[in-house]
Amino acid sequence: MDTHTFSILIQADKRDIWNVLWEDTSFRDWANLIDEGTYMKGRLEENGEVEFISAVNGYGVTSLVEELRPHEYVRFHHQADTQDSGSGVREEEWTGKTESYLLKEDEGGVTLCLTLTIPANQLPLFSERVPKALARIKELAEALPLSRIRINIKEKCSADASSILAQATG
Repeated sequence: MDTHTFSILIQADKRDIWNVLWEDTSFRDWANLIDEGTYMKGRLEENGEVEFISAVNGYGVTSLVEELRPHEYVRFHHQADTQDSGSGVREEEWTGKTESYLLKEDEGGVTLCLTLTIPANQLPLFSERVPKALARIKELAEALPLSRIRINIKEKCSADASSILAQATG
């Protein structure tokens, strides 16, 4: 059991990266690259409990949100390994392990650091899959501002067109 940190520089706002990390649709997108079909159940609240479950095999972990600083840091303490979509307990593999996500502003962007305590037998798999998941988080987060600009322009143009139409007919 070793602790490993993976990181990536992202050209996006911390808030956008945070949303990619924890909003359901985007979470499922990037987490799927680590463990197929993974989703999160529960609310991301300090001292709250969340479950990370694979829709494919029903395995997962129940975790305590030990520390939460929105848009900056979250630390999970895995309390139980589960099966049957969280309704049953299974052999302890992740129980007692931790997982944290830190967003820190750097020159040129925001660095996302993911620190995991990984069971030895899972290290080769996670060493391969986590960098792919981080690359997907980067891709999703960096696309967000462009999407927002397009939406804002569309809304502005629609509002301007409505205003002009109202003046012309009024």
